[in-house]
Amino acid sequence: MRGAIGILVVCSLVSCGKKGPPLAPLVRIPAPPADFTAERRGSDVKMQFAVPTANTDGSKPANIERIDVYGFTGPSAVNDDQLLKLGTKVASLPVKAPRDPNATDECDEPDESPGEPDLESQGLDQGAIAQLEDPLTQAAFQSIELPRAHKPAARPDAAGVTGPLVGPPSSVPRRIYVAVGVNKNGRRRSFSKRLLVPLVAAPDPPSTPQISVAEDAVTLTWKPSTSVVPIQPPATGGLLPGHFIGLDLPTFSYHVYDVSLRAAADPGKIGAPAADVRLTTEPVSEPRYEDKRMDWGATRCYTVRTVETIAGLSIQSEAPPPLCETLKDTFPPAAPRDLQAVPGEGRIDLIWESNNEKDLAGYVVLRSTTPTGKLEPITPAPIQPSTFTDTVPAGVQYWYAVQAIDKAGNASPLSERRNEAAR
Repeated sequence: MRGAIGILVVCSLVSCGKKGPPLAPLVRIPAPPADFTAERRGSDVKMQFAVPTANTDGSKPANIERIDVYGFTGPSAVNDDQLLKLGTKVASLPVKAPRDPNATDECDEPDESPGEPDLESQGLDQGAIAQLEDPLTQAAFQSIELPRAHKPAARPDAAGVTGPLVGPPSSVPRRIYVAVGVNKNGRRRSFSKRLLVPLVAAPDPPSTPQISVAEDAVTLTWKPSTSVVPIQPPATGGLLPGHFIGLDLPTFSYHVYDVSLRAAADPGKIGAPAADVRLTTEPVSEPRYEDKRMDWGATRCYTVRTVETIAGLSIQSEAPPPLCETLKDTFPPAAPRDLQAVPGEGRIDLIWESNNEKDLAGYVVLRSTTPTGKLEPITPAPIQPSTFTDTVPAGVQYWYAVQAIDKAGNASPLSERRNEAAR
């Protein structure tokens, strides 16, 4: 028992070392690229992933030299070695790697002399979000057969039936994508999860969206895609809805994109952030969307893509031409409410309820000496507080109103009038 305790202590000391060479030769393998996504948009496949920052043993920085992205069209039974050999290398992105892979932190405790890791200067930063695309060529649609010796053998069960009864295979052709982290010796690899995209014709796009700007939202509407054609009329009266068995029937919805930054992006740079920002977390079924991100003076450009989902896989249409709109604030605040006039010695104190508009600039106080006379402003600029003291001669009647002003200069309707005389 005593010897076992000694071994545990030694292992703890080895695994909790600080920066410097390890006690024994060790080849560190980078963690797999995280958050890998791939989606078909028209004739391209858009991909995104996070560059690893650690190794599989938890040490940092990651011993990674590059990330290779592969595409493979063929049987899903392909193993990792076959995928690398038979698939197409879509991209190879260099990563800032440690000059000395063994100079890592292996503990959760902070280093007594923290500093930046000694990384090579070229490539993506560790932890960065990389984005790229694969334009689908004719070759990408051609299925690759696996060597016969590597095809998985079926295993009969006790009743002599080969494999489970899983129904007919999906008729939707698909392509596999995977991101592979490669360490500095070029041999140890870590694989992301595999993702599938359909290889069917993309649906037709919807129309260019129309924009309507309100005070609290930008509303987009568009004409549905011509691909959205019902297979059969909806059930009416005593007719029950129909259900298809053994067929992969598509469903249609829409993704909305903010493409305002497209002009400033560099689409030819691999790994660069995408200019298109998808606003819909999940596709919407109706041809309508509200964007609640109000930023007066900003120019917003939008486009919409049709999303066809079939056999659990989704494919987006090409995007119609975007429509742009500069958000102009033409919406006045509400009129101030509950204006009160309180007489004092040689003064009249005014008080009213505060407005709750976020872009409120302040209030203008107006005064007249007759009930129906023209109200003239007595504050040269909007004031912030919802109170005001007017110094006036005693015994003279004055009529008051208040007006709210927002930061765009829009003026509210006048509040109700109040009259009073100072004592």
